[in-house]
Amino acid sequence: MRHRFDGRALHASIAMAACSILLSGCGLIFQNHEKRADAVLQPTPGNATRGTVTLIERADGVQISYSLTDMPPNSDHALTVHERGDCIAVNGQDASPIFALPSDRRRTASRLEGELGNIHADAIGAATGFIVATDVSLDGVRSIISRAIMLHREAMDPYASAPHNVGPALACGVIRR
Repeated sequence: MRHRFDGRALHASIAMAACSILLSGCGLIFQNHEKRADAVLQPTPGNATRGTVTLIERADGVQISYSLTDMPPNSDHALTVHERGDCIAVNGQDASPIFALPSDRRRTASRLEGELGNIHADAIGAATGFIVATDVSLDGVRSIISRAIMLHREAMDPYASAPHNVGPALACGVIRR
């Protein structure tokens, strides 16, 4: 008995295999590539505070996760991003201005993009948690890449007309991809 070869079935099988291979490769091309940056905070002169900050861009803003130690126990501190990525001469007063777009800097009573929020140190002077910053990004005009991130001695007062007076920095690091 002779079997007849059906070319259409072979072509359909080859086409299905090719589509399967192509579609499996699309996952690599179209998968979500996470925008991420890190900063290692080192103590400023006369301080001991240190830690790490991880920044991940999400749909609702940049999630800023922190793990900090050697802060004064039971204290609150402002976390800010500054214009220049310079931690060499930082003693609080020498720091560059807090990051802000030029249009926002002209509004004197407004919160600046680089004012991320306050962090609370526990009874042993450690803090771990995260802040979601909706006014910054890891690329584009609001990018905070290559800028300094600082933990300050004082906390921000969200109700003050100029909440960016937060005292000298306890620790500083540069945000890097």
